[in-house]
Amino acid sequence: MRSHVLSAEWTKLRTVSGTAWLMAAVAVLTVAVSAAADAATKCPGMACPVDTTKLSLTGIQAGEALIGVLAVLSVCSEYSNGMIRTTLAAMPRRHTVLTAKAAVVCCLALLAGTVAVLGSLLAGRLILPGNGFTSAHGFALLSLGNGSTARAAVGSVLYLGLIALLSVGIAAMVRDSAITIGVVLGTLYLLPVLAAFVANPVWHRRIERYTPMAGLNIQATTGLRSLVIGPWAGLSVLAAWAAAVLVAGGLLLQWRDA
Repeated sequence: MRSHVLSAEWTKLRTVSGTAWLMAAVAVLTVAVSAAADAATKCPGMACPVDTTKLSLTGIQAGEALIGVLAVLSVCSEYSNGMIRTTLAAMPRRHTVLTAKAAVVCCLALLAGTVAVLGSLLAGRLILPGNGFTSAHGFALLSLGNGSTARAAVGSVLYLGLIALLSVGIAAMVRDSAITIGVVLGTLYLLPVLAAFVANPVWHRRIERYTPMAGLNIQATTGLRSLVIGPWAGLSVLAAWAAAVLVAGGLLLQWRDA
């Protein structure tokens, strides 16, 4: 990929006033929701079947919506103001343009995600012991020195990066900001709701195992044998969805008029 294409996409995105606010909102919202979940969960005795790492990363499910919005606007805003014609005139290789957009947005998502995850784990480390999650009850302080916690933390950051790529791909396919945001949010939040209403256990398992929501299994550190799909395997499912949608978006960008 040519460096000047990446530089151009970075310049366009960073000069939009909403970008910095959205990145800050990702971190603030994620940490706030995670801290609220920590504060609302108590452990009065020894039998507390709570995955404290996953609990402390609850806010990721809120922050991902803002990541999706950031990714969508990075693509669709150029269609709404007509700048996409200028962009494609300057760089006729459309797949290169989309790749550059995806790379820049993914990097921003990873940056915001790192801050959000570290802040969420810190909040859990400070709040949970006061709610009974102590060594006396079998819970160690949250620490990145713990292999499972580190895996969940790194995986959660990667999860947000993949959500950004998925959203860029959907935006390239749909091109309209409002509709694309609706599709992205529906993908992130409607599928889990629909899964809850699927009575057939086989199909329920398939929905949990083969849809983007499988990526959240990366946060689990306890009860791994009961998961319908393992942590890294679940994240791989999300990666496959992101890759497929990006390819589809790139093909449509290539075939359609700007």
